[in-house]
Amino acid sequence: MESEIIQLIARDRLEIPLSSMYQKVKRVKKKDAGNLAEKLGSAQFAGERTYAFVESEDKERARGMKEAIAEFAQEFPKYGQILIGKIAERRVIAEEHLYFGVNPGCRLTTDDYITALQSTGLSEKVSRELYPDLIKVSRKLAKASEEKRSVIVGKYAQD
Repeated sequence: MESEIIQLIARDRLEIPLSSMYQKVKRVKKKDAGNLAEKLGSAQFAGERTYAFVESEDKERARGMKEAIAEFAQEFPKYGQILIGKIAERRVIAEEHLYFGVNPGCRLTTDDYITALQSTGLSEKVSRELYPDLIKVSRKLAKASEEKRSVIVGKYAQD
């Protein structure tokens, strides 16, 4: 069980810098795409290695919940108010958390992190090359390593 908890802690710590990088790349990609679409307008670009064009697509989407409820409430005022009241009612959701952490004075080893990285499909060589930079960023972004962390492992409504 100890080795499974070590892997959970290693993955949790590696998730921090990877998630941060993912969010940054996602934001910049969306901004870049918007800027390029604006520059292109209705034109097309055909370069030596790349191409780009903007195309409008009409797609049918399911009606949004709020829109459907508002329309239902207009059509059936009596039942609409009942439905709106039911939605507004609060209910207690119980969450089950798994708390985990490293005991005071103990640390995860480089090999613990390498094993966690390899479990994602990376080779040992690539894992060892990525580890120093990932752990440096993780330490900058993470809370104190002595602090306990948790993961929601279940949710259920309480009556």
